[in-house]
Amino acid sequence: MIESELPGRKLRDTAPTRRRFALSLAGVVALAILPARAAEPPRALEPPVRIEVRARPITAFAPREPFRVRFGTLEFLGGLELSSDNQYFGGISAIHIFADGVRFLAVSDRGRWLRGRIDSVGDRPLRIEDAEMAPLLGADGQPLGARGWYDAESLALDGGTAYVGIERANRIVRFDYGRHGLLARGHSIAVPRGMREWPRNQGVEALVFVPKGLPLAGALIAISERALDEAGNIRGLLIGGPSPGSFSLVRKNDFDVTAATITPAGDFLVLERRFTLFGGPAMRVRKIALDSIKPGALLDGPVLIEADRSFAIDNMEALAAHRNAAGDIVLTIVSDDNFNPLQRTILLRFAIVSE
Repeated sequence: MIESELPGRKLRDTAPTRRRFALSLAGVVALAILPARAAEPPRALEPPVRIEVRARPITAFAPREPFRVRFGTLEFLGGLELSSDNQYFGGISAIHIFADGVRFLAVSDRGRWLRGRIDSVGDRPLRIEDAEMAPLLGADGQPLGARGWYDAESLALDGGTAYVGIERANRIVRFDYGRHGLLARGHSIAVPRGMREWPRNQGVEALVFVPKGLPLAGALIAISERALDEAGNIRGLLIGGPSPGSFSLVRKNDFDVTAATITPAGDFLVLERRFTLFGGPAMRVRKIALDSIKPGALLDGPVLIEADRSFAIDNMEALAAHRNAAGDIVLTIVSDDNFNPLQRTILLRFAIVSE
C-alpha cells in the first residue's frame, strides 16, 4: 500500500487504482495520436431520373352522366389516371402549372420533385411527357427525407424561387429552382412560432406566394390542414409581406384544407378534402376574396364545385391555375394516392365558366 501527498489531503492509493489510471492515460494518448474517426460519408448526389408515366383518359367526371360537363361554376375538360413503374411515383401533394399551361412542377409526400409536360388537345389532357423525378435536397446536399423532412405537402413559386411546406416538421424550405432546377438545395426560412405548434400530421398543407400587383404582394399565405382555433376553424398565417399575422378559415362539414392557389384573375381558391369510412372521399373548391385575408380575419366564400365518391375523384390534394389561349381560367387538380394500391393518381382539368 502506497501513500501519496496532495496539498491539504492524504490519499491512499492501491495497485488496482494505478492500473485503472494507467489504462485511462493510455486511452487519452491513443486518442491524441490516432486520426479522428471520419464522419459518416455523405450519400452520393442522386441525379434527376427520367421516368415513364402511363396515362389512361378519364372522359367523364360523373360516370353516371357521361355527357355532363357542367359542375357548379366549372366545366370539365378532361382527366387522366396516371401510373408509373418508378417506385417513387405517386403521393403528389402539390403542383404548380407554368404560364404556358403545359410545363408543371410538383412535390410528393416522399420528399421528391416531379416535373414534366402535360400534352393536350385543346384543354383536354392526353399524356405526361418528359417526366423527371429527384429528391428534395437540403442545404448540405443530402435529401431532406434523410432528416425526416420527407412529407412535402405544399408548393409556391415566386419567379425562380420555390417554397415547399414540410408538414410533419411544419417548416418552409426555399429553393433556387430557377438557377439549379431539381438540384437546387433547400434552406429553411423563419416561420412564426404558431406554425411550429400546428399538429405534426395536420400542419402546413397549402402555400401560396402573392405576386406583385395584388393585395398582400410579397407575402406567403400558409394554411394548415386541420390546426384548429378555439372556435374549431382552420388556422392560417400571413408570412412576410405588408401585414403578417394569423387568420382563420371557416371549417364546414368536416372538410380539411389540402391546397390553395391564386388564379391569373387574382382570385384565391382553396381545395378541400373530406374522407369518411362509409362515405369515401369528397372534394370541394371554395373562392376567397384575396383582399379579405388579413390578420385576425375569419374567411369564407362561395363553393365553386363539390363532389363525392360518385364522381371521378380520389384523395384530391393538389391545385393549380393558369389562363388558356382563349383567356379562360383553367384549374388542374391532382390526387395523392398515398402509395396505396387501392387509390389512384388522377389529374383533372376544369375551366371556370361563370359565377
